Amino acid sequence: MRNGGQLLVESLVALGATKGFGVPGESYLAVLDALHDTKGTLDFVLCRNEGGAAFMAAAWGKLMRQPGLCFVTRGPGVTNASIGIHTAMQDSAPMIVFVGQVGTDMRGREAFQEIDYRAVFGTMAKWAVEIDDVNRIPEILARAWTTALTGRPGPVVIALPEDMLTSLTDAAPLAGPARVAEPAPDATAMADALAMLQSAKRPLILMGGCNWTPEGRGALQAFAEASDIPVVAAFRFQDQFDNFSTAYAGEAGVGMPPHVRGLITEADVILAINVRFGEMTTDGYTLLAVPVPVQKLIHVHASDREIGKIYQPTLGIQAGPNAFAAALTPVMGGWADWRAKARAAWEAGFDLPPLPSPVDMGIATAHIREVLPEDAILTNGAGNFTVWPNKFYKFGPKARLLAPQSGAMGYGLPAAVAAKVAFPDRTVVCFAGDGDFQMNCQELGTAMQAGAQPIVLILNNGIYGTIRAHQERTYPERVSGTTLENPDFVTLAKAYGFHAERVARTEDFPAAFARARASRSGAVLDLDISPDAITPRLTLSQMRAAALAAKDKK
Repeated sequence: MRNGGQLLVESLVALGATKGFGVPGESYLAVLDALHDTKGTLDFVLCRNEGGAAFMAAAWGKLMRQPGLCFVTRGPGVTNASIGIHTAMQDSAPMIVFVGQVGTDMRGREAFQEIDYRAVFGTMAKWAVEIDDVNRIPEILARAWTTALTGRPGPVVIALPEDMLTSLTDAAPLAGPARVAEPAPDATAMADALAMLQSAKRPLILMGGCNWTPEGRGALQAFAEASDIPVVAAFRFQDQFDNFSTAYAGEAGVGMPPHVRGLITEADVILAINVRFGEMTTDGYTLLAVPVPVQKLIHVHASDREIGKIYQPTLGIQAGPNAFAAALTPVMGGWADWRAKARAAWEAGFDLPPLPSPVDMGIATAHIREVLPEDAILTNGAGNFTVWPNKFYKFGPKARLLAPQSGAMGYGLPAAVAAKVAFPDRTVVCFAGDGDFQMNCQELGTAMQAGAQPIVLILNNGIYGTIRAHQERTYPERVSGTTLENPDFVTLAKAYGFHAERVARTEDFPAAFARARASRSGAVLDLDISPDAITPRLTLSQMRAAALAAKDKK
């Protein structure tokens, strides 16, 4: 006989879980007790806030292609964690959130910290369920694991009533995960897709999602290169295609470069693989007409619910991205010039004029590109600063980007901690704005305790930059609620055991970054990108235009 907490934890071990992120709570003490016996096999990473824990689990799912596990207590605990649940859903990242619940004998009375999890998370998560019977833990957990991973991956919320967890059962734990093969493309549909591409004048591949395998990515790259078809990554999925490939042409996301917009609008056939067609990738649903695009659209997705959800495709194919990529065979249509022009436009975007801030992030990011190892992991939250890791870093086949499609501030640091937990020996660099950093800076404590300290670059300009930019455009000279008075980030980071420095000049950055990389206790670099010296402020499009104009004059 074992109690519900033991049955749950033993089943998770059998499924292959190795890490769980969370904040303890009295509502699931039986689970915490069971985790006492799995140290070294299934470890509990103690976090400082449930929001940070949920971000870590969401990032783990995105990075590892296995459900990230988050353990939180009822009521306030899980509502804190809701930001990570929402992020995992928009990222299509596999995740399971275990939530302590009031005892079944108190349910429905608005007991202490009670909420209805199905009502609260029914539209935010892929599935929300409560386990009332201890004997059903293996059944529901197996379903949750499969649900999180298959179709369009996403988060599952499981409520665990306190009395259920302490009940005894002779039910056997799970023996292992179910093996679910990716849906493969129909042969006739595959032939039709290739014929549509073959007849195209300006074909384009749009790809995304976080459930690609190395083999799947390699197969798609080989097809794109052999066929001379340019590839654009969906918002914040540029790490899923080798940026050094001659077929890669950029990312369709926030701050979309003009050439990417042009590729999407001018293409006559778009092969969209594993893409959910979010607002950012479509520039507010303006690049393709709703519901029937002008472009011929081949939409490939493992979930039938994604195909035709927004855009009616010319051809919809229900197939996993890796199985579909493996079935591709090259097509020849004489598109070398179309592909080469797209690639050249992307490369030209890296040529920036000097930026008049104390630390020129164009120069700093170029240095980072040169010195980071090929398997580096970059993370970021939300804000204008994300343009640097998202638009000005080149991701090779081993590099990864953990960035939220939900636009959630505070994601970058927890994601970086999760990445260091997963891969202690890899270089992990978090880009954070000063406002973004302060959303979850307490997770430096989690990093310290777990021995998972990344490098954190704080782009410090003393404002909520994105909102200030909108404010100055819409309500000029009426600044309100966007100026920050920040703490001493160096002192704060040192209190958590990190190496920390203030970098006030561009020329000081390379040496400071070298010291950060050499530190065994992680590092926080507070970079002065104060807007005081930036007059007038230029958009990235204006900077690119200025750089290209300067080259033309030469």
